[in-house]
Amino acid sequence: MADLADFTRDVRILMLTAMAAVIGVISALVAYALVWLIGLITNVAYYQRWSASFISPADNRLGYLAILVPMLGGLVVGLMARYGSEKIRGHGIPEALEAILVGHSRMEIKIAILKPLSSAISIGTGGPFGAEGPIIMTGGALGSLFAQLFPLSAAERRTLLVAGAAGGMAAIFAAPLAATLLAVELMLFEWRPRSFVPVALAASVAAALRRPLLGAGPIFPIEVHQQLAWQELSVAFACGLVAGGVSSVVTALVYACEDLFGKLPIHWMWWPIVGGLLVGVGGLLQPHALGVGYDVIRDLLDGRVVGAALLGLLLVKTIIWAIALGSGTSGGVLAPLLIIGGALGAAEAAWIPFGSVSLWVMVGMSAVMAGVMRSPLTGIVFTLELTHDFNVLPALLLAGLAADAVTVLLMRRSILTEKLARHGHHLMREYSVDPFLLVQVGEVMDRHPPQLSAATTIGEISAMSAARDPALTRMGIPLVDQQGRLAGIVTRQDVLRALKKGATSSTPLLEIGARNLIVTYPDELVYQAAAKLVMNHIGRLPVVSRSDPKQLVGYLGRGEVIAARMREFTEEESRERLFNLHWPWSSSGEGGETPTTGCGRPDRAPPAETGRV
Repeated sequence: MADLADFTRDVRILMLTAMAAVIGVISALVAYALVWLIGLITNVAYYQRWSASFISPADNRLGYLAILVPMLGGLVVGLMARYGSEKIRGHGIPEALEAILVGHSRMEIKIAILKPLSSAISIGTGGPFGAEGPIIMTGGALGSLFAQLFPLSAAERRTLLVAGAAGGMAAIFAAPLAATLLAVELMLFEWRPRSFVPVALAASVAAALRRPLLGAGPIFPIEVHQQLAWQELSVAFACGLVAGGVSSVVTALVYACEDLFGKLPIHWMWWPIVGGLLVGVGGLLQPHALGVGYDVIRDLLDGRVVGAALLGLLLVKTIIWAIALGSGTSGGVLAPLLIIGGALGAAEAAWIPFGSVSLWVMVGMSAVMAGVMRSPLTGIVFTLELTHDFNVLPALLLAGLAADAVTVLLMRRSILTEKLARHGHHLMREYSVDPFLLVQVGEVMDRHPPQLSAATTIGEISAMSAARDPALTRMGIPLVDQQGRLAGIVTRQDVLRALKKGATSSTPLLEIGARNLIVTYPDELVYQAAAKLVMNHIGRLPVVSRSDPKQLVGYLGRGEVIAARMREFTEEESRERLFNLHWPWSSSGEGGETPTTGCGRPDRAPPAETGRV
C-alpha cells in the first residue's frame, strides 16, 4: 500500500517538460510564419501587391474574375496532395488523431512542410477556413519530428505531438487554456501529469511568445458585461439547444458534401477545383464569407452585421465551408465555427428583448463549437479567452452543455471523429479511470486455490485427472513443499511437454514445472499484475505475502482479472432501489419494489467468483 500513489510518478516528466518548452517556441514561430504566409498570398491573389498584412479578400476589385482565385488555389492544393502527401487534405485535427491512434505518434517531415503551405494557399485564395486546424496539424508534426530525434516511447511521442498542436493553437489565438483543454478533451486520451504538464507548458510558452510575434490578446476584446440575471441564463440554455440542432445539421452537411464529391467521375485531386468554383460563387454573393474572417467576428460582436446581410453570411459561410471541406482541400474549423455560431447568436439577438448583441454572439460561438466538436469545455473557455469577458461564463456553460447534450443524442460521432470512422478507426471519447487501477489483487484473487505437493508425480496427477479431481480445475497449479511453502507451479502444458520429451510417470512435478516464479502481492493493483501477465506471456500468478515471498496466500488467473473488469460493468448496469417507501395504500404486503438489474429482471445474488477458466 505504501507504494501506491494518486498519480504515476516518473522523473522522465522533467525531460518531457523541457522538450515541450522547446516545442512551444517552435510552434509560436511556425504560427507566425503561417499567418505571414496567409497574408502574403491573400494580398498577391486578390490585390496584386507584395504585402504580408493580414487582410480580408472581401474588398477586392476583381469582379467576376474573383471566382478563378479559389479555383486556382484548389488546383495547387490538389496537386500538392496528389504528388506530395494525401495527409494534407482536410482540416488537420482528424489527421493528427489518426497519427496518434494508429501511427504510434509518428509524422513525416513532408507533412510539417506541406500542411502549412497548402493551408496558406487554400486560405489565402479565399478558402473559408481558419488557420488553427493547419497549425494544429503542423505543430503536431513538428512535435512528433522533434520527439523522433530521441529514444522515446510511443506515449511520450504522443505527449510531444500534442504539445506542438496545443502550442500552435495557443499562439494563433492567444488562448493557452483552451488549447490545453482541447488537448485533454480530444487528443491526449489520458489525464496524467506526464502528458498534461508538458502540454500545458508548451501552450503557455507559445502564448507568451505570441505577444512579440503577433501581438497581445485578447483577439476580440469587448466591453465586459455585468453579472447576468436568471432570464438571460434561461435564454442562454434555450439558445444552446438551438445551437445543438444547428451543429448536427452543419456536421451532416459537411459529410454529405464529401459523399457527393466521392460520386464525381473524376480523381479526388480535381475536387478542390470544383469546390473552389462554388466557393468563388459564394464569395460573389457574400464576400465576407471568404477567408479566415476575423474581421467578421469583430463586426458580429459589435453588432454591425444585421438583417439580410446577417442571414446571407450565416447561410453562405456554412454552405461554402461545408463544400470546401468536403472537397478535401486544406483548412481549419475553429474560425468558421466562430462565425457560424456568432451569426446564429446575432440572429437570435434580434428576437431576444434583453441582453446585448455581443452576449448572444458569444453564446452562439461557444455553443456551436461545443456541439460540432463535442468539446464543451474547450468551446466555453476558448470564447472567454478570445474576449476576456468572464462574467458571461454561466451563460456560456449552460449553452455549451445544452448544445453538447443535443449533439450527443442526435449524432453518433462529431465532425472530428467521423473522418476517423470513415477510415476504419473507432474513437471512444468517454474517458474514465481504468478499473484495474482501482482494484487490488487481494480483492479479486482466489483465496483458496488448489495446490499440490511438490513431490507429486506425473503418474499421480494423471490418475487425479482421470478421476476428475477438483484440484485440477485450474490450468496452473501451485506446488508446495512439506512445510506448505511455495516451491513452484505446474501447468497442463508442462505435463504434455515433459511426456513428449520422455518423462516417466515417476517424474516429480517440481522437475517439469516452473520454479523461478513471477508473483504478485495482495496489495498490488490488478493493473500491475495484468502487466506482468502480458509482458511475460503467462496466464496466472501466485499471490504471495510481501513479508514472506514463499507464503502462498492466493492465486490470480485470467478469470480473476476479468472479475475486476466486471465490477465496473455491474456498477453501470445493475439498478436497484436502496430505500423502499411503505405507503399505506401499497398493494404489496411489504411495500416497495424488487431491485432490478439493467435488463428489468429481479436482482439475484451473483454467483461466487471463482475466477476459473
